[in-house]
Amino acid sequence: MSTGPLIVLVGPMGSGKSTVGALLAEKLGAPYRDTDADIVAAEGREISDIFVEDGEEHFRALERAAVRAAVAEHTGVLALGGGAVLDAGTRELLAGLPVAYLSMDVEEAVRRVGLNTARPLLAVNPRRQWRELMEARRHLYTEVARVVVATDDKTPEEVADAVLDALEPQK
Repeated sequence: MSTGPLIVLVGPMGSGKSTVGALLAEKLGAPYRDTDADIVAAEGREISDIFVEDGEEHFRALERAAVRAAVAEHTGVLALGGGAVLDAGTRELLAGLPVAYLSMDVEEAVRRVGLNTARPLLAVNPRRQWRELMEARRHLYTEVARVVVATDDKTPEEVADAVLDALEPQK
C-alpha cells in the first residue's frame, strides 16, 4: 500500500480545489484535507487575518508546516493553498506524488471569486494582481503537476472526473 495522499490538488485561488477535492474524496471513499483549513483551525483565525496581523512571511511559514504535515500524514485527497508551490521545499515534497493542477483564466477567476478584497493578495487592482500572481506561479504549478486540468466552463463534477481519468489513483 502506498503512503501519502492519493491525489494532491494545486492551483490558484478560486480554481475549485476545495470543491473538487471533496468530490474526489467522496468518489474514492477517501478522506479529504485542505491545508488552508488546517491553518485556520490551528490558528483560530482566518487566513486574511493572519496576513493582516502577522504578514505574508509568517503565513508562508505556517503553510510550509501544514503542507509538510499533511503530505506525511494524509492518505486521501489533499488540497493545497494557492501559494504553497512558491516554497522550494514544498515542491520537493510533491515530487513523485499524483498532483493535479486545476487551471483557469482570469475571466473565470473574476466570475468565480469576483476577485474580491477578502483575498489578501488581491486587495488592490485585483485583476492585475491575479494576472501577476499567475505569471509568477503558473510554471510552478506546472512543474509539480502530473496532470493539468482546465476548469474553465466545467462543473466541479466534470473537473473531478477529468482528474480521476488522468491520474487513475489506486485506493
